[in-house]
Amino acid sequence: MTTQQLVSEIQKKKSFLCIGLDVDLNKIPAHLLQEEDPIFAFNKAIIDATHHLCVAYKPNTAFYEAYGIKGWKSLERTINYLNEKHPEIFTIADAKRGDIGNTSTMYAKAFFEDLAFDSVTVAPYMGKDSVEPFLAFEDKHTIMLALTSNQGAFDFQTKTIDGKELYKQVIETSKSWKNSQNLMYVVGATKAEYLADIRKIIPESFLLVPGVGAQGGSLEEVCKYGMTDTIGLLINSSRGIIYASNESDFAEAAAAKAKELQQQMESILK
Repeated sequence: MTTQQLVSEIQKKKSFLCIGLDVDLNKIPAHLLQEEDPIFAFNKAIIDATHHLCVAYKPNTAFYEAYGIKGWKSLERTINYLNEKHPEIFTIADAKRGDIGNTSTMYAKAFFEDLAFDSVTVAPYMGKDSVEPFLAFEDKHTIMLALTSNQGAFDFQTKTIDGKELYKQVIETSKSWKNSQNLMYVVGATKAEYLADIRKIIPESFLLVPGVGAQGGSLEEVCKYGMTDTIGLLINSSRGIIYASNESDFAEAAAAKAKELQQQMESILK
């Protein structure tokens, strides 16, 4: 999917919502545990109920890898279902991979070729040669961790080195990498006040913004400082939507929560 196709979908749906599919078998409705593939059954119901309200889905691969081969098969079934039924939706493998040379190339092949995701999240700590193998897939997007929403972000990301915060140096440096036009960036919603400075460095790039909802981030603040002429934002909500209920009405409850966010986004887009 091209960036322009993503923008068009945002304009069509009046939404820049991304729904995180972080499936914990301890939290899903008990009746689904009787299914042959409870994870996929849960995801399918959530997708069927919410696909008209969002423009992206983001499975966090840890929630699938934790269940071994069965979990990986559930992830494969989920992405296949999305690509077959809703090819207009942007898919994100939240894998936070990153290693040098051929290892990153193999990670990229796994998510871009085998599973056919539109994008994957990567960790840039090892630098250029750990990210460029992902960027070599020119029809795909690489979403790089820039400034995250967790408390530990202050351990390194905001430290000042030679007069500039590390996260700013990372973003600035990434612009020089080959095919950097395919980069998107993760910026946590709980760091909304930093967005103005980030936009000075990457004024047009798309930002994936987790942390709205359960983590306390403000949609209005994120949009105030981070929105561009082409929107430039994907706002992710996971737990706040998919676990709105753990009863038989879980899909309807998820749709209601997604609708709340979509309506807020629609009002901002006017």
